[in-house]
Amino acid sequence: MSSQRPSRPINLLSPRFWPTWIGVGVLWLLTRLPYRWLLTRLPYRWQLGLGRALGATSMHLSPRRRQIAETNIRLCFPELTEAERRRLVREHFASLGMSVLEVAMGWWASERRLRVLGRVEGLEHLQQALARGKGVILLSAHFTPLELGGRLLSLHTPFHVMYRRHQNPAVEYVQRRNREAHFERAIPRDDPRGMLRSLRQHKAVWYAPDQNYGHKNSVFAPFFGVPAATSTATARLARLSGAAVVPFFPTRLPHGDGYRLVLLPPLEDFPSDDVATDTARINRLIEDYVRKAPEQYLWTHRRFKNRPPGSPALYARRASHANR
Repeated sequence: MSSQRPSRPINLLSPRFWPTWIGVGVLWLLTRLPYRWLLTRLPYRWQLGLGRALGATSMHLSPRRRQIAETNIRLCFPELTEAERRRLVREHFASLGMSVLEVAMGWWASERRLRVLGRVEGLEHLQQALARGKGVILLSAHFTPLELGGRLLSLHTPFHVMYRRHQNPAVEYVQRRNREAHFERAIPRDDPRGMLRSLRQHKAVWYAPDQNYGHKNSVFAPFFGVPAATSTATARLARLSGAAVVPFFPTRLPHGDGYRLVLLPPLEDFPSDDVATDTARINRLIEDYVRKAPEQYLWTHRRFKNRPPGSPALYARRASHANR
């Protein structure tokens, strides 16, 4: 018999989770401002202003994340001056702060509140791809308004979502509960068979493959000219399921004017016979949209953590200073 004891269920009301619940409660309250105020657009713009302030504070309180963003931006935009890169880092943290409020809006704001904020372009591409009856990979990337962008798109068409579990069990509970409330199904990233089942049920599945998940099932493909360990799952799932791949990119409009949700035509001749070529193609597609709103991409993620053999590490402590 095994001597291993079964793991204890986690008590989400434990005092160690109280700060999380307080934060969740504050975010919930911020989405419950009287609806009549929305007619003048004050609550939404006020929330974004609060988010900018939160981002500015975070930039100073999170030197490690700031260093990662500085390194990524230096690698991806070598043509920028030092002053331009510093400004982009500041704008990114402002966008990151706004995304916290946008997550709250995506989870708890009413449909009536949200419908006025989203402008959908190319919905017919998704509808036509679904009509083929083989499912659709709704290919996206980690832009800071991603959570709210998904909720806004769900007001126009149902779909499943693939997501990464949160390390904080309380946040994971709230995250999964709200995603399951607004989307047909929430599939953990470590359950690719679940995604394949959804595709074979002729569903659209929202999927963002642009993070570094290590060497397993990945190839090194250029991202802004830098080799990036990139998952090959998009091509493999498309081949196994016959699903079309429809790119989806949500971006925040300037001046508090809402969000632009762009759906592109399905990728042609995808997948090909070369998974490395397919993966590089996806990176180029994401890169093109990052360039349209660079401050809104998630630069605090260690996108280039895994390196080709013999290449130096990029995120060592104080690496951003050593490499300047």
